[in-house]
Amino acid sequence: MFTTIDPPRPGSAEEYSQRSSLGRVLRSRFRRAGPAERMRILTIGGRALRVVVREGSPGWPPLLLCNGLGASLELLQPFVDALDPRRPVIRFDMPGVGGSPAPVVPYHLSTLAPLLAGLLDQLGYRQADVLGISWGGGLAQQFALRRPDRVRRLVLVATSPGALMVPGHPRVLLRMLTPRRHRDPGYAARIAGQLYGGSARNNPAAARDLMHATTRLGSARGYFYQLIATVGWTSLPLLPRLRRPTFILAGDDDPIIPVVNARIMHRLIPHSQLHIYHGGHLELAADSERLAATVQAFLDSGGDDDDPGR
Repeated sequence: MFTTIDPPRPGSAEEYSQRSSLGRVLRSRFRRAGPAERMRILTIGGRALRVVVREGSPGWPPLLLCNGLGASLELLQPFVDALDPRRPVIRFDMPGVGGSPAPVVPYHLSTLAPLLAGLLDQLGYRQADVLGISWGGGLAQQFALRRPDRVRRLVLVATSPGALMVPGHPRVLLRMLTPRRHRDPGYAARIAGQLYGGSARNNPAAARDLMHATTRLGSARGYFYQLIATVGWTSLPLLPRLRRPTFILAGDDDPIIPVVNARIMHRLIPHSQLHIYHGGHLELAADSERLAATVQAFLDSGGDDDDPGR
């Protein structure tokens, strides 16, 4: 097991905020066009998903991204742009989130492994690297536990083992019970520092822009269905059975998912690696270049991985 920690950067908090959040977001939005991406609606097991695929280069294993609660696939555009353009990337909106049609009936996290397997099937991939952030980290864990044959490497960012976790402050968790922060930019800016921590404390406008100017609003029903999908779900007793190479990233100032959860997961997942970065819950998007380099180094490292197959 390995643990790495990003030390705080020198300079003022304001300088760090400008470098790590708003500046990077704006550079990503106005940078030279990267590899072509294709958007489509795919129906898998009766559920319609909006999917965006960056094709990348032949022979490279794809990276499947699982997003957080209520967030559309656009949120991680800065992270995708910071990755090696040869790496194929698959993003999708959960039912009722972003551009995916709202589901008719609720679903549960424990039933969603076939959804990701079906997505890979339709795109022609036998196996993928899987990255899950926040709520999506639970989905990524469930997929790796239920279908380890479909996962080459696993990356868990700002996430937890579900119901059996060390929770954030109740005042913070109450903010998560409604989609208001996704619908009201002013409200999103007011609560950004308290909710997301990290660079959002000194530059709440960057968090507001990430959640509004660069993302797509889904339905309230989709948000609540995604929220209740985690009720009673936990991976904690199963983590010792997670045998895929796993990289855990956690911020040292994340009010939603306290860093102790990452340490617990690191101790339970065999041969996992832990990287504690300086920042909060949204740093994968707000400081994408720094964290993309770290993630990419893990994905490109050697090991006894299965051949991803094409």
